[in-house]
Amino acid sequence: MAGAVTNATPPPADDWGSQRHVQALVLIGATAGGIYLCYRLAAPFVPALAWALALAVMFSPLYRWLESKLKRPNLAAATATLVAALIVIVPATFVAEKLIEEGAKGADAIRTSVESGQWRRSIESRPRLAPLARWVEAQIDLTGSVTTGVTWLTNTAASFVQGSLVQVISLMLIFYLLFYFLRDNTGTLAAFRSMSPLSEADMDRLFVRVVDTVHATIYGTLAVAALQGTLGGLMFWWLGLPAPLLWGIVMGMLAVVPVLGAFVVWVPTCLFLVLDGSWGRALILAVWGGVVIGGIDNLLYPIFVGNRLKMHTVVTFISVVGGLSVFGPSGLILGPVVVTVTTLVLEIWRARYAGSAVP
Repeated sequence: MAGAVTNATPPPADDWGSQRHVQALVLIGATAGGIYLCYRLAAPFVPALAWALALAVMFSPLYRWLESKLKRPNLAAATATLVAALIVIVPATFVAEKLIEEGAKGADAIRTSVESGQWRRSIESRPRLAPLARWVEAQIDLTGSVTTGVTWLTNTAASFVQGSLVQVISLMLIFYLLFYFLRDNTGTLAAFRSMSPLSEADMDRLFVRVVDTVHATIYGTLAVAALQGTLGGLMFWWLGLPAPLLWGIVMGMLAVVPVLGAFVVWVPTCLFLVLDGSWGRALILAVWGGVVIGGIDNLLYPIFVGNRLKMHTVVTFISVVGGLSVFGPSGLILGPVVVTVTTLVLEIWRARYAGSAVP
């Protein structure tokens, strides 16, 4: 028996190489299939994961400070998560409630004004606006369009209220994930390092880029846009313009998108005030919009962002708008992060092929 084993002929080298080739192909296929299935499993949670990641980056300093004081990671993570929830949920709930209320009141007022003909009489009393009113009536069915718009707004508000339970569950999921992102951040980063084919130095560079991108997006985009919308809404309220909260939120949302901004709202409003003969209010709004609202963007954006967001303006625009169209609201975070990670990976490949270090 021993002699039979000793005299066994090993497989040819070509057969052994082909077997290893087949095994490698099977392993690659199994890996690709597993990654795809994991993506399908995680896809419903991508928005919650994105916002939890953003909040974890923003509140990690608070967590580290609490952990150093409390010496208990669970309690520190729970406290930081509670603070984040209070900061996010309370203002968002108040704004959403007021926005729906103000939008409904504004829609009813517009519909009443159009159906009664009050808007026509008000405009015809101003000679400069009378031709505009006649042109609008000749071009569109204003009554039908307003009725359709009000109906859509009412249905949208009803859908929002009906979907509030889903929104609550989504928020709970975000803060549930945030707790573990904060508590287990060291272990999570170590797991990413162990699974990644990149070197430890490349992974450190990747983590820094992602953190910088999230900081730049939150501070440079959301914070500045929220401040611009607040300033615009306050000026609308002070000037006695209708729906200041609604238009303030609209200005803030427009300020999020690169190239666009709050001026898309306040510039036409200035023109309307000029046509209406309110030269003083138009001048105040123009100065406030051009100097204060526009100046806040130019002043705070470089302070908040600096050189953290290493992307050209066009690339930033594509990453934000494309991210919003692909991922929804979470694309505001995911779009720039995806572009940042892809750019860094390409830099790593280029450096390896060129035999030089990544700058």
